[in-house]
Amino acid sequence: MKSRYIVFPKKQKVAIWEETLDEPASGELLCKAQKSLISTGTEGSCLRGVFEAGTNWETMLQYPFRPGYSMAAKVVAAGELVQGIRVGERVAAWTPHQEYFKLRPEDAHPIPQGVSSESATWSILACTTQLGIRRAELALGERVAVVGLGILGQLVVQYLALSGARHIIAIDPLEKRLELAAGHGATHCLEMPVQEAAGEVAAITGGRMLDALFEISGRPDVLAHCLPLMRRLGRIVLLGDTPTPSQQHLGPGLVSNSIAILGIHGAMMPEHSTVFNPWTAQEMAGLFFEYLLQGRMRVEDLITHRVSPLLAPQVYPQLLQEKDQALGVIFDWEQLA
Repeated sequence: MKSRYIVFPKKQKVAIWEETLDEPASGELLCKAQKSLISTGTEGSCLRGVFEAGTNWETMLQYPFRPGYSMAAKVVAAGELVQGIRVGERVAAWTPHQEYFKLRPEDAHPIPQGVSSESATWSILACTTQLGIRRAELALGERVAVVGLGILGQLVVQYLALSGARHIIAIDPLEKRLELAAGHGATHCLEMPVQEAAGEVAAITGGRMLDALFEISGRPDVLAHCLPLMRRLGRIVLLGDTPTPSQQHLGPGLVSNSIAILGIHGAMMPEHSTVFNPWTAQEMAGLFFEYLLQGRMRVEDLITHRVSPLLAPQVYPQLLQEKDQALGVIFDWEQLA
């Protein structure tokens, strides 16, 4: 079987290549892509290819590189030993942008009826942002801010609304992104760079400042400006891994105010559920789908572009040049049928 896929052959280069896939092995699924979501921050950094030695990016980025990890697909064949997932069912998976692919059943997240394939592509990022929420160890009634309202930031705002935060302060210089955040639970929106936000945060919180802050801008120069927004013993969660960490600096107050900086990566989840940590990828994806079905989360209004994957060589450069205009960008693989 022939399968087309998107590839970065080298820095700043995007192509469509083709490969031949064998029939699935006895314990494998063969899936046909329906929709996949571009993780604009991560994939943009991979395309630019600018990263420092010793970083996670150096380990991950080996060209030719196959981008993408947020897929919704239909199962078209199953090995004889596969149980629990049938041909014709839809699944979400952490897999690159590709027309056909093989998958272990344990890595497939069944998509329930009532959840669109477009919405299901967000499940991988929904797991990553759940990890960030859990890392913060939020308490009811806390004052929280989100710096950077891209696709991850928009999901974090929705989880914060579900978690009972008293103040959810969205900070971003782009008005449209703030409007979306307000529609998903942000109680206050600050249209400004974070270095200008301390006075506004003080006014909103009555001078108490923030219990927790999620830094999701992806910019190495932002962290230092988050520290003045925090109360003593506050927590900053870094939900994103800058490719140039030597440019990321600490500002005054980190030690004197006893502020905690907590990193979290999307792969930091248990493979198997335990009584100490039941939140596997399967469990977190299932929770996200249930929130969608209940109407307590929504993502389709965050989609700004729907394009054929064959246009990838034009789409990615445009995203790098006009990244402020895009949010959720969906590759529609059903256009290839």
